[in-house]
Amino acid sequence: MVRSIGGGLVLGLIGCGGFSSAGDGTDGGTGASTSSDAGPTSSASTTDPTAASAEGSGQADSSSSAAGSSSSSGSAEDSSSSTGAAEIGPYPIVLAHGFFGFEDFAGAGFADYYWDVREDLFEHGELDVYTPAVDPFNDSTTRGMQLLAAVEAVIDETGAQKVNLIGHSQGGLDARVVAHLRPDLVASVTTVSTPHHGSPIADYALLIPGGAVVDVLVQLFGGPLWGAIDNSTSLVASMEQFSTDGIAEFNETYTDAPGVAYASIAGRSDNELAPSECASEDTPPFLANWAGVADPIDPLFAAAEAIVDGGILSSIPNDGLVRVDDAKWGTFLGCIPADHIDEIGHLFGDGSGGDNPFDHLVFYRNVVGYLRARGF
Repeated sequence: MVRSIGGGLVLGLIGCGGFSSAGDGTDGGTGASTSSDAGPTSSASTTDPTAASAEGSGQADSSSSAAGSSSSSGSAEDSSSSTGAAEIGPYPIVLAHGFFGFEDFAGAGFADYYWDVREDLFEHGELDVYTPAVDPFNDSTTRGMQLLAAVEAVIDETGAQKVNLIGHSQGGLDARVVAHLRPDLVASVTTVSTPHHGSPIADYALLIPGGAVVDVLVQLFGGPLWGAIDNSTSLVASMEQFSTDGIAEFNETYTDAPGVAYASIAGRSDNELAPSECASEDTPPFLANWAGVADPIDPLFAAAEAIVDGGILSSIPNDGLVRVDDAKWGTFLGCIPADHIDEIGHLFGDGSGGDNPFDHLVFYRNVVGYLRARGF
């Protein structure tokens, strides 16, 4: 069932390669792979990159998924019912939103973080898709505990033994917290443009005075994004965790759990193709097909990209907020031609810009299809 358990927009996986299991995640894919079919990938010149691959079509055997639907945002239609608890995959999909995330902005009923992704997956046979809400303005230690509570609720509701966690941006860090604390509940963690190794934006932001004032303003006016905001909500805490020192401590604390499959994907924008940074022996066809496609940076990221890029005389591939190399964790699968909000279909489904045909809905369909093909 397509479900919303609350919140997720950030302003500012996969096909033929294997997952890494219980690696340290620091080298972009040296952990032991649970799949043995990694190999050369197809050329971008021979395949339409906007088409869902056969392996990553997002189709699932609906007979093994709980049917029927409800959504706290009211955006998903009711379906049918089914019986039986899933003892093996396919496992429910949990989409973890990033920093500044929401599911239904101020109850408006039209602005969700993963733009139309739940509905598209539902239309392609994925009946158990959840989008839980966590504090949009806090560190991943706090958010991870909130996500864990949501995962436990999914397990209780569906009868499944585990879930697949797909996290964009900070949502990937939240997912790693859940997998570290309760690996028995997590089959896989797939991250998209997650700052596993921090972000220069955070280091820069922490140099600006007035952090305590910012926290007070967030606590006063952040209600439309997160109804449970209180004195524990802290924008500064999240920035500190994304910093060079903060992320090092996070990675030492929340190590990868044995038995959980970890994979990562990065975004690249500002017309960078980044062939060396995006290279991976585990790149699946539906990512390899994007190799020659460039993405123009969204004007929203002009200032941030200049910082992440390393300055006028430097050119470090990134998506406007997160560098490609900082997004690598577990088995690195490659890059998509998208900036940080293109990756989730924002702003409001406006497309990637220029001549870039990247389709975020097909992308997430392929990610889920890959998981299904691997038995997750």
